[in-house]
Amino acid sequence: MASVVALSRYPVKGFTPEARSSIVVQDDGRVAGDRVLAFRFGNAATPEEKDGLDYWPKARGLSLQDFPSLAALRLEYRESERLLRFWHEGALLVEGNLEPEGRRRLEAAMAEFVLASPEAARLERPGRLPLALVGDGVTSRFQDRARGFVSVHSEASVAALAEAVAAPVDHRRFRSNVVIAGVESEAELRWDDEVRLGEVAFAPQGEIVRCLATHANPDTGVRDLPVLTTLTQQLGQRRPTLGRLLLPRGRGGAIRVGDAVMAPGALAPAGDRA
Repeated sequence: MASVVALSRYPVKGFTPEARSSIVVQDDGRVAGDRVLAFRFGNAATPEEKDGLDYWPKARGLSLQDFPSLAALRLEYRESERLLRFWHEGALLVEGNLEPEGRRRLEAAMAEFVLASPEAARLERPGRLPLALVGDGVTSRFQDRARGFVSVHSEASVAALAEAVAAPVDHRRFRSNVVIAGVESEAELRWDDEVRLGEVAFAPQGEIVRCLATHANPDTGVRDLPVLTTLTQQLGQRRPTLGRLLLPRGRGGAIRVGDAVMAPGALAPAGDRA
């Protein structure tokens, strides 16, 4: 039966995930604790406006799209303490709270890490330093789109990509909040009716067009797989697409690993199939 097999949130926009056993979808359609902080370039520490909403384009801050070495970092965010920690190669790199001194410590450590990486020249461009850690640590506001969503993809879609590229593909490359099993490849792209994940009913929204962040190995930070061209040239997509955006119908709620998925194209248990 179709089910939820992995859940993640991304406390810092454009950085690596925190794996979770459950997530809470807010009534506004965003995941609690997701994209509540961001490291912005010095000349982009305030938002732009898009569709009457604050908009923080990822190209104007640190993100895996342009700084793949960030994938080698691991992070933890503790809301109750407003404490952010980063590890690199198993060692604590930096920790700091969201008070001014803690932010400065985190900003300096991230700048130092990137300046020692192969992407250093990108950060040395005019206006990018000093970095600014923005966000209150509570409000989910740094989505890739001005309107926040829950993102989902299926194991089968990743497996089809892996077959086409002839190499293992880790689902973490796609940075979704929810990973599901028990549906066919690209079934999520064909949803046109209500989808239920655990206790939350969703209306399917747009498909997720992917960026260069997917090329970064989620352990090493090295761009090692041509994900985008494989999706378009070998799998025949017009744009490199994997996964779907969702908005709750009515109220939000909790989603847990193991929860059932009710969606068009979900596979029945083997004994019930024709």
